[in-house]
Amino acid sequence: MQSVHAAAADDDSGSDALTRRDREILAFERQWWKYAGAKEQAIRELFDMSATRYYQVLNALIDTPAALAADPMLVKRLRRLRASRQRQRSARRLGIEV
Repeated sequence: MQSVHAAAADDDSGSDALTRRDREILAFERQWWKYAGAKEQAIRELFDMSATRYYQVLNALIDTPAALAADPMLVKRLRRLRASRQRQRSARRLGIEV
């Protein structure tokens, strides 16, 4: 298994505006299920931040053109998942079944 750091180093094409941490986060999202244990634990160990903070950073990152250029399929998938969760939350708040 390739480490997040090694995978991020391989992703330099088209990601000039991304920081090293940004590239590492994208690499982690591409393959987080390969890590043993819970995703939240891996986030704490790899990025030294809470899961809440990680998702705040990730959501801001996937809105950037640089992230889209670096990994368009991943970023579009993450955007679709986020939009789906937002629709579900809104529907629950309004008492609508989705």
